[in-house]
Amino acid sequence: MRRFIRPCLPKAAQTYLSKRQSSTNTKHGLGQLNIETDWKAARQTKTLKSVLVTLQKTMGPRERCMYCVDSHGCDIEHFRPKVLYPKHAFRWTNLLLCCTECGRLKGDQFPMSRRRALLIDPSIEDPWQYLDFDPITGNLTARFDVQANDWSPKGSKTVEVLKLDRREAVAAGYVNTFNRLAAILRRSLAGGIIATQHLIDELKQADDSGLLGWCFSNTGRTLPPFRDLHQQHPAVWEQCRLAL
Repeated sequence: MRRFIRPCLPKAAQTYLSKRQSSTNTKHGLGQLNIETDWKAARQTKTLKSVLVTLQKTMGPRERCMYCVDSHGCDIEHFRPKVLYPKHAFRWTNLLLCCTECGRLKGDQFPMSRRRALLIDPSIEDPWQYLDFDPITGNLTARFDVQANDWSPKGSKTVEVLKLDRREAVAAGYVNTFNRLAAILRRSLAGGIIATQHLIDELKQADDSGLLGWCFSNTGRTLPPFRDLHQQHPAVWEQCRLAL
């Protein structure tokens, strides 16, 4: 999982979503709303199709799912489920891109703790604040919060809902990505003098799974070869951390 920067929609698309949301709110207030029917009708419009294209472009040429970052993102996902939160159904900030499997697993689940969402929203949060990675199995797990002396509740629920600790194909993709990143770093370290910008560009291009945030975290830097870069070239490490 990786943090992504949500782009601005074209003005026409944003206006369309605002009008749809206003209509939805009115129908909801009158008790006349069938959000599934309304969304299905809107989803067939050119505007919603263009919104899907915008989300796909945001995730790069391979159009990865914003949850697992492994499979092709093929449809618009409501972070807050539209059935439970119709007042968010057409809000641009609530729309994500997901694959078929993540969409099926998440469904209308939206665990809360009081008024706090317990799922990670990758458009506004760094997932690695709540998640950890096992480079041997490739599984994502909840991050252990030392200050709270407990596993991150948000990380735990995200892993539980999306089953990020038991999807073998996804795990294999994460392991392959980690191994590619490690191989790039080993080659750079073996060369002696490191061209920092070239290294950053190469790492970004190879990061299919959004792992660089973890690799250049306090946890990732304890493992070779990321540990070696941190110890031998601290200035390069810091530039990579800030850029990645």
